[in-house]
Amino acid sequence: MRFEVSDGEISTKKLRSNNYYARTCIHPMAIFIKKIFVVIPLLVWNCSSLQEKPLPKLGTLPHFSLIERNGQPFGLKNLQGAVWVADFIFTNCAGTCPIMTTAMTEIQKMAVAEKMESVRLVSITVDPERDSLEVLKRFADGYGALPGRWYFLTGDGAAIQQLANKGFLLSAATSTGGSAEEPIIHSNRFVLVDRVGCIRGYYDGTDEESVKKLLKDIKTLYSEETS
Repeated sequence: MRFEVSDGEISTKKLRSNNYYARTCIHPMAIFIKKIFVVIPLLVWNCSSLQEKPLPKLGTLPHFSLIERNGQPFGLKNLQGAVWVADFIFTNCAGTCPIMTTAMTEIQKMAVAEKMESVRLVSITVDPERDSLEVLKRFADGYGALPGRWYFLTGDGAAIQQLANKGFLLSAATSTGGSAEEPIIHSNRFVLVDRVGCIRGYYDGTDEESVKKLLKDIKTLYSEETS
């Protein structure tokens, strides 16, 4: 028995042995569905892998009590609810401190431009004997530090050293072993702190790429805590 078709003949034997499309061909819709099941998991994986990981929590700051350049007591409680960046400097430093303080001005500019109302900056002197309130005020004014936005703190030298070492987990300041440009050895790190006083990151304040990462992380932390 044979079937007549316009463009050829197909034997019943061939139909039985191959079952035509069912056994010799894969239907186009089946290929499409198969691809969908492969592509969708890949898209989900790629999207999840692109999501930002939360910044780590690296420690909790203790309460402290220092003096701001305006003569008022200043401590951790004054920074509650703020995302802030801290560094340790001294005003007659000719080494890393000018670089770090210039970088802090860029952080201030970004915070103002991005309308990040609760971003603060805190610079703590490691040379309180020389850095009087008047000296700190002149230094702050020279860098355009905005009152209420960027604080300059001084206080007891031993307390500052302990705060740097035990609180911020930075190398403690020492007046021995330094250079002519930087007679007081201290950390060149910026410390990013969240609204409840948890340390969320350390950054090289003299390295451009590290400062760029800090700017990015400030935005990330700020958006996380205001959403």
